[in-house]
Amino acid sequence: MYAVIRSGGKQYRVAEGDQVAVELLGAGDDDVTFAPLLLVDGDQTVSGADLDGASVSARVVGRTKGPKVTGFTYRPKARGRRRWGHRQHYTLVEITGITKA
Repeated sequence: MYAVIRSGGKQYRVAEGDQVAVELLGAGDDDVTFAPLLLVDGDQTVSGADLDGASVSARVVGRTKGPKVTGFTYRPKARGRRRWGHRQHYTLVEITGITKA
């Protein structure tokens, strides 16, 4: 059985035991509950209003960083140049259970 959850404006396909890097969650979260958008159990697919009471529980494993993104801005004839970099912070969660109501 797997579920599709939403966190931070993105959707993730998760199954029990998976570790997923989601957008940074609030500090001090030990256990997190997500509301699924879709549940698939073999041939049966559940979505929409049939998901009332369904949940995906996870525990926070730690924090991690994404890959480094570098950029360069250049303005010709004006001696304007700028180099920048960014690394996105993520929360690493492990899916502990998927329950359907």
